[in-house]
Amino acid sequence: MLALRDNIAQSLESLRAHKLRTVLTLIGLTMGVATLITVMTIVQGANLYVEQKIATLGSDVFQLSRTPFTLTDFDLIIKSLRYKNLHMDDLRAVRDGCRDCLLAGASVSGNARLQYGNKELNDITFIGQTANMGTIDSRTVIEGRYFTEVEDDRAAYVCLIGADVLDQLLPGSNAAGQVIRIDNQDFTVLGAFDRIGSVLGQNQDNFVIVPMNTYLRMRGTRSSIVMNFKAPAAAFDNAVDEATLALRAKRHVRPGMDNDFFVGTKDSFMSLWKSISSAFFAVFIMVSSISAVVGGIVIMNVMLVSVTERTKEIGVRRAVGASQGDILRQFLAESVVQCLLGGAVGIMGGFLCALALRTLTSFPASVQTWVALLGVFLSSAIGLFFGIYPAMRASKLDPVVALRSE
Repeated sequence: MLALRDNIAQSLESLRAHKLRTVLTLIGLTMGVATLITVMTIVQGANLYVEQKIATLGSDVFQLSRTPFTLTDFDLIIKSLRYKNLHMDDLRAVRDGCRDCLLAGASVSGNARLQYGNKELNDITFIGQTANMGTIDSRTVIEGRYFTEVEDDRAAYVCLIGADVLDQLLPGSNAAGQVIRIDNQDFTVLGAFDRIGSVLGQNQDNFVIVPMNTYLRMRGTRSSIVMNFKAPAAAFDNAVDEATLALRAKRHVRPGMDNDFFVGTKDSFMSLWKSISSAFFAVFIMVSSISAVVGGIVIMNVMLVSVTERTKEIGVRRAVGASQGDILRQFLAESVVQCLLGGAVGIMGGFLCALALRTLTSFPASVQTWVALLGVFLSSAIGLFFGIYPAMRASKLDPVVALRSE
């Protein structure tokens, strides 16, 4: 019986003897494994990306809003537009009824036009916030300061700006102390926020934040606010329940009726994303699996051709004492070696795709060790599965008949 090392050496020698055929055979499997590695890398990176970028709420923060936080059901969105707006008196009622809530803030948003000197920006996100949102909100002030409770109570014309607004209106200068115009009203800039970046292609730094009472003085109460609450981790679920009950009571929602508002937490955003990504993941895995199976079928066909071409070689080996098991192991080894080579190239392709994504974009792509091992396992499994039939056919050839073949 030949040692495993000898079987592998013979397999490599056979592959070298038919280089073009070997390369063409490996392409299908290589594409399948590379697709699998790339897809799993993208899904894992997307989960991290969403956790860092989209679900910006902390684990101790939840929100209440008139409309859904995630747009998944068009009918539900249309239904929510018929609900009453949330106002500041609703926030006060919930704050008083939520004993486990440490902080209760609110925000509201619209669009505005900004001017500074001869520069003008249109369709800037115009946000009004209560003063304590400086503690609740995940955005970080890197220059200047947030506005105070006194400035909010007096509806002071002060603001903070996003990184893109700073770059476009006030490049190369300190933001604090500058005066910009928002909808023809002068505002003193108190500071600027750290850059967030784009999320799914949408700019997150194109905004200006003013005190809530200033926003309401300029825009009135036509817009619905979004309530934000901070609660200790140990009492987080209780705080959500207390806030929900308080708002139901304030809006006179009868027992047994659905809420006419929506609750959003970081976990709810992440669970929604993972349910969406799992569907895409399943589809992509199916596509990459089909590619890998096609590659395996090609390898099986080529191995059958190889058996036919090497019939006389098989007869000679059987005549000098090789057993059926020796022939079986030889052709199985050849099939597995081909698949491992294709898998290795596919894994390398997946690594290169991840490196390109991480280098050229802000996407946190990286190939995990277990994903690479999965690629090796998949390659080996395909080699064994699709190599069994050609190997068995070769091992069962009659030595006398094989020696007579030309």
